[in-house]
Amino acid sequence: MADKTGGRVLVVDDEAALLKTFRYCLEDDGHTVATAASGEQAMALIRSRVFDVCFLDLNLGDSNALELLPAIRIAAPWLRVVIVTAHSSVDTAVQAMRAGATDYLVKPCSPEQLRIAAATHLHARRLDLRLEELERETGRRSGGDAQLESRSPSMAALLDTARQVAESEASILVLGESGTGKGVIAKAIHRWSGRQAAPFVTINSPGLSAELFESELFGHRKGAFTGAIANSPGRVSQADGGTLFLDEIGEVPLALQPKLLRFLQDKQYESIGDPVTRQADVRLVAATNRDLNAMVRAGTFREDLLYRLDVIRIHLPPLRDRIEDLPQLAHGFLDEFIRIHRGRARGFSEAALAALAAHRWPGNIRELRNVVERASILCRGEQIEPRDLALGDAGGSAPATRSTQGLSLQALEREHILSVLGSAETLEVAAKTLGIDASTLYRKRKQYGI
Repeated sequence: MADKTGGRVLVVDDEAALLKTFRYCLEDDGHTVATAASGEQAMALIRSRVFDVCFLDLNLGDSNALELLPAIRIAAPWLRVVIVTAHSSVDTAVQAMRAGATDYLVKPCSPEQLRIAAATHLHARRLDLRLEELERETGRRSGGDAQLESRSPSMAALLDTARQVAESEASILVLGESGTGKGVIAKAIHRWSGRQAAPFVTINSPGLSAELFESELFGHRKGAFTGAIANSPGRVSQADGGTLFLDEIGEVPLALQPKLLRFLQDKQYESIGDPVTRQADVRLVAATNRDLNAMVRAGTFREDLLYRLDVIRIHLPPLRDRIEDLPQLAHGFLDEFIRIHRGRARGFSEAALAALAAHRWPGNIRELRNVVERASILCRGEQIEPRDLALGDAGGSAPATRSTQGLSLQALEREHILSVLGSAETLEVAAKTLGIDASTLYRKRKQYGI
């Protein structure tokens, strides 16, 4: 079935009459269409705009499509190219496919054939985008996750350790500054384990009261407390057979820690308002940027719970201590955002890479990701320059300002929260900087998908 929302189509042919016919037919079907009469015009359009599908004549006046395809693949690797030719040669079709084409259309073709081809490849393009989104959400990006590869000897050794311990059933405690990728390594441990076919479930601790956190973790029965309008199974139940990732374990309320300890020891729990004891086969990975030993001494974290959590410890280094990985990480993020935002940027200038290397990165990899995403949107050329990075001075003490014209109030608030989170050492510090309490920050993070 054709998509009701039109796509962006480029038609390349040296016959003016055919260009006009193709354009009218595709526009009638709801697509936005651009045309080019030569290979040079086509490449200029592809470099300056984003298209989903391209209908490319095999024999142009100034060039051959087989010669043009490699350049198109470099400039727009996502673009689905349909070769259009009057010569229904199987050999030519095979050559075109090898050069990067995705389909073959013989002219003269009927309007219906053209519409079907456009709808088919637009649908395939949207499926590709959806797949990339799902891979991003689960940490399964095609080609490997750049965060799980390292040129730093210490980080490479840490990743080897993570792969080794993933095969065990032991609880794992992931430590590191905010933004170092603790969630990424937790997902990787799940994928490398024997539980990879079962769910990976995350629960964030900050800002939740003991009752709300217990409800999130173990679930509740309808009417168990004010606002409990329906039964909720809880994250432990959802993670049965798989892995439960407790992010910011240092924020777990002290009153709930005995119940969490009991679950870790016996794999048993009760939902709020339900006396029935339940069991769940869950492997726990916990993470924090706080000093749990200091919290034990201060009486805010149970020592026996720490012992139970800290069977295997993985300490992620800050980005400033693995700066040799920065170019690889930056390019990996840029490849991701090219697909999402479809911007023009295809790489970084030497000056931009030098600016990235000189920055202190208080927000670590999370801050780098935000910087690259913003630069990929604002960049007007094929290479990201220092001005696009908005890093301020080389030390990163002050972010560069940019125009906020055209941004909604919500977009401004989201960007400001991202900026503060990127540089704050903890969520408490970020909340204090923003002038809100931790629970409000938690709600806003959920609201804006941060």
